[in-house]
This record gives sequence, C-alpha cells and structure tokens, in this order.
Amino acid sequence: MRKWKVVVTDWEFADLRYEEQVLSSERIQLVPAQCRTEEDVIAACRDADALINQYAPISRKVIERLEACRVITRYGVGVNTVDLQAATEKGICVANVPDYCMDEVSDHALALMLAWTRKIALANQAVKSGVWDFKVTQPIVRLRGRTLGLVGFGNIPQALAQKVKPLGLRVIACDPYIPEAVAAASGVKLVTLDELCGSADIISVHAPLTQATEGLIGEQQFAAMKAGAIVINTSRGPVIDERALIAALQAGRIAGAALDVVEREPIPPDNPLLAMENVILTPHVAWYSEEAAAEMRAKAAMGVADVLLHGEYPKYLVNKEVKQRLCLKECCPENRYAALV
Repeated sequence: MRKWKVVVTDWEFADLRYEEQVLSSERIQLVPAQCRTEEDVIAACRDADALINQYAPISRKVIERLEACRVITRYGVGVNTVDLQAATEKGICVANVPDYCMDEVSDHALALMLAWTRKIALANQAVKSGVWDFKVTQPIVRLRGRTLGLVGFGNIPQALAQKVKPLGLRVIACDPYIPEAVAAASGVKLVTLDELCGSADIISVHAPLTQATEGLIGEQQFAAMKAGAIVINTSRGPVIDERALIAALQAGRIAGAALDVVEREPIPPDNPLLAMENVILTPHVAWYSEEAAAEMRAKAAMGVADVLLHGEYPKYLVNKEVKQRLCLKECCPENRYAALV
C-alpha cells in the first residue's frame, strides 16, 4: 500500500516529536524540509499528499505545481502564507489552529498594556542605569475609567475583554463579522473603526492579516486618535501601516505603542521604533508558552490526519468553499482532539 507523503515545509522547533506522535501511522511518511522559497517548496512537495507549513510561501505558483496534495495545515492562526483561492480552486483543504494560544496572546496584550501605562520598561531601564527617581516615568495616568478599543473581536480579544473588566476599563470593539449580540454578551459595544480610533485611550489590534486588513490602521486612523492614545499590536505587523505609525509617534500625535509584531521580522536595526523610549517591542512571542507550542503542533498535524487517515474535512477548515469541490465526511474530532490538550 502506498504511503501518504506529508511534508513539513519549514519549522523553528528542536524536533518534530508532536507531529510524529500524531502521524505515527504506518500509512504516513513524514518528510521534514526547511523550505524558504517557492522553488524550495515545489521541489520538496510536488508529489506530497499533505503539507504542514510555518512561513514558507504556499503561493498560487506553488499550489499549481502540487500534483497530489489534499490538505495544507498551518502552524498558528493566520493563513497569510497560503493562497486560499488557489487552494480552493484545486480542491485542497486549508486548515489552521485558531484556538491554541488564546490565553497567551490575550495575556501578552494585557501585559503590554500594563507595562506601557505603568511605564515599567522605562522605569526598569532607568533604575539599571543608576537613576532612582519616579519622575522619569511622568506622566502616568490612572487606568480605571479609560476606554480600550479592540480592533477585531474574535476569540483572543474576547478573552482580553474579560481579563480587563476588573481593571475598570470600558471596552469597545470594531469587527464587521461579529454579531452585536456576541459583543453585548461580553459587555462590549460594537462601533466603527473611525469611532473606535476617536474614542479609545488604548487601541489593541487583533485583526488577522488579509488583503482587506493590510494597512488597516494607517494615516487616517492615527490622525483620528487622541493625543494620549497608545497602540498595541499582537496580531500581524502589516495590519498597521508602519510608516504612518512612526510618523504619528515622531509628531506626537499619539503617546506611544507596544508591539509584538512589526512589518519586517526580525526588525531591521535601522528601524526608528528601536530608538523610541515610548515604544515597547517584543519579538513576536505573544503566542508562546510550552503548552501552546505543543498544542499548536499537535493540532496542525491532526488536521492532516483528519483528511488522510479519517477521510474527513479538517476540524479547523479555513476555506469552507472547498466543500463544493471535495467530498469528505464532516469532522467528528471530539475524542481525537481531546487527547491532544
């Protein structure tokens, strides 16, 4: 019997133990690769039945050269590395892992908010340089009574909304895909993006990166913000127009920013954000905990198993339109996935 060929296009982990555990069937051959370019992916994956992807480009050019692929799963929430339209046209399922790091990212956004508003990074730097003086942090304003604006109101910002309630923050959100009843159940008011930018003291970005959201927070939005506003981003760097952000910070149109993601990663050494005392930067770490990493990897592998071993659509199917081109069973994942977490 022919084995299913599953290629891990690229990864940053020490090993592939979780993927190997999930895909330990004799019917599957797990093939590690470290692809960087379209040509790398084509060479490694032309005859693959499934791909597990991190950052390698799965473009239309790549997808059109795949001869046997039935499913592409991606480590993480975003699927911006994969051309969804091309995959759908070719009858390939695309799956992600949307629920593996809800606590980690919402915790990190909260940590950035508290660190910036309490000037933790600035105070730490001052003390370590020999300055023991609270005045280096001035001004600090009370958090209670301020307005937090959430750009996007999916699972992660919904979790964040609950975590900030004890802090006495008013929460508003902008998300055209979320019903008002869902927001109301969390005590959150849905508003337009313009209203959010004009009303919020703290703006936390949680929108996925798509063609529609690239540069979503740009010059117009920064111009509408309060002079004392801060911007937090734990989603994807390009959702914010970085040139417009830098201009707004340099002109003092907003008070500061706390960013886990930037447009180019790693951040270039000449990026002006690195020299700004009113900007906190972390290295795209919001998603990470040991538990979250293990869950992400196992669930990405399980999306492959859903299709190849069980003949089902993946539990976390992203391109649902593919069901018009591919006939599989609906996923019944309860027992399989419960064992992973």
